[in-house]
Amino acid sequence: MRDYIALGTSPIDEACAYVGEDDYWEKAKKEGRVFQKQLERVFGPPPETAYFAGKSFSHDFGTYVELCIFYDMDSKEEVEYALKLEDEMPEYWDEKAREELGLPVQERR
Repeated sequence: MRDYIALGTSPIDEACAYVGEDDYWEKAKKEGRVFQKQLERVFGPPPETAYFAGKSFSHDFGTYVELCIFYDMDSKEEVEYALKLEDEMPEYWDEKAREELGLPVQERR
């Protein structure tokens, strides 16, 4: 049986596009693509039949999109990968992601 975990569109301590903001969809989709690449740099590609994809969700202020990891609940490797993503979510954009988003490189302590 397949399931998914919504991961957001950016690392947990970074700002992201907000519903209602000008060009929300373009910004959110770009952030999601860059975030996926960062997650794959950190955790490696998804195993077996697991995959990343954007998913839309309804909210009082409109529809928003999040990057999700879809996985087979019967695959131990896929479940472990999905849970690792959720449990060890990066706090900040890495240097490569900041470059792709056109953000200045920041030093972290």
